[in-house]
Amino acid sequence: MHFNQLLKERYSVRKFKAQKVSKALMTQVLEAGRMAPSAANRQPWCFIVVSESPVIDQVKEAYDRDWFKQAPQIIVACGNHEQSWKRSYDDKDHCDIDVAIAIDHMTLRATELGLGTCWVCHFDTQKVRESLELPEYMEPVALLPIGYPQEQQTPLKIRKDIHDIVFEGKYGKSFS
Repeated sequence: MHFNQLLKERYSVRKFKAQKVSKALMTQVLEAGRMAPSAANRQPWCFIVVSESPVIDQVKEAYDRDWFKQAPQIIVACGNHEQSWKRSYDDKDHCDIDVAIAIDHMTLRATELGLGTCWVCHFDTQKVRESLELPEYMEPVALLPIGYPQEQQTPLKIRKDIHDIVFEGKYGKSFS
């Protein structure tokens, strides 16, 4: 699939078939995350594939949505705050940014492989932390349900016009 087509085809899937993703395909998705760039190449992430009870049931309790509970597998994307790069000028921790880049790589690769994903950021991090027995420095950043989409039709994407988000030289100066 050409990259521009891939960008158009990726969407937040909220209806999954019950079928689990094979280990071979899951490895390709995870490999895409592994290859993502990170600040100072620290790679402050880990990805936990959750597919078996009772752990998947516990993780699903962290986000109380019916569609989420139907996902056959979940990748829990975690950030390691002990490894992440901090900007010297203001000590900004780039952990979330690095993990987000890796997640984006995984969502695009999953789409290319015919799989569906959906970023979930609004969840009870403490429940996930306890379910996975994460150390304090390891933060669950996002949940990524993954599986085969029930629907094959890509929904219409609504995006802002490029002139509303891109500026030249200074904020407010139109980019033409």
